[in-house]
Amino acid sequence: DPTVDVLGLPDGVKFVFLDIGLGMIVFTCIVGQLTTQVNASHCMIDFINNYFALFTLYTAMVIEFSGVMHASYLIQNILGAVSGKPIKSNEEPRSGFALIFFWGRVLMSLAILGFCLAVTLSALFNGQTMVSVKYPNIPNGVSVFLFFFFMAVVGMLEGMQIAFFAVAKLPAEERGTSFFGKKTCDILFSGNGKNLPGFMIGRQLTVVFSFFLVASITGLNITPGEGNNVFGISDGAQSFLNYGFHGAVITTILASITWQLAASAFPLAFLNNPVTFILLCIALFLEWTGLCAGAWV
Repeated sequence: DPTVDVLGLPDGVKFVFLDIGLGMIVFTCIVGQLTTQVNASHCMIDFINNYFALFTLYTAMVIEFSGVMHASYLIQNILGAVSGKPIKSNEEPRSGFALIFFWGRVLMSLAILGFCLAVTLSALFNGQTMVSVKYPNIPNGVSVFLFFFFMAVVGMLEGMQIAFFAVAKLPAEERGTSFFGKKTCDILFSGNGKNLPGFMIGRQLTVVFSFFLVASITGLNITPGEGNNVFGISDGAQSFLNYGFHGAVITTILASITWQLAASAFPLAFLNNPVTFILLCIALFLEWTGLCAGAWV
């Protein structure tokens, strides 16, 4: 709230850093992501040689085993069939109970994803999200559009990361087959080789910014016990949804994993997309501004 005094800063500065969230976005991007990624890329063994890394691995494995995100495997199988690329795995082919258990979790994940989407869209159309509190002048229909728009932006940036590293292994003459594909490669791989890591920094800043906006859009502004619970669910269930797990499920599957799988199956299609060229220029411009230059240190 610009009316609150913070270090004696002008209202305009407080609006940009607090209301829009630029301060938390830059802090999260540099300290919470880029710095650790850079350190891990140079000191791989040291980075995982601790109990917290082991705890993180076990936590991720438990979440995967729960099946909440298993809809991603269905998407992987569909994309593999469409691209004609067989899915390589060191695991034995599933059979019997293991096969039933796997596809049962896939169906459960699809049901959870559908419910999360229904909750989000219902809240958006009824003006029951945090974006309606922060920006009451934005129509509900525009909020729905922004939700899908920023999900697509995050998805494109996630896919571009995979596609760029995939085509980096190809000969220069095979990297781009269209006007925009060749332009993208010219910018990405030319010069002293700093544009690819520069893109990664600008990309991270754009992704964090988009995720903060999506969190505002999907966050529910519903107080349990007032009779306006989404779909008339119980107060306990409404309190659980207010934590934002529905938004996490949607963004993880639809704004991240799906696009990464698509990019790994069709890297050249991503490279030849004009949107890829535009987002690359935006990411490099954001890196050029120096907002996240601290990551280079």
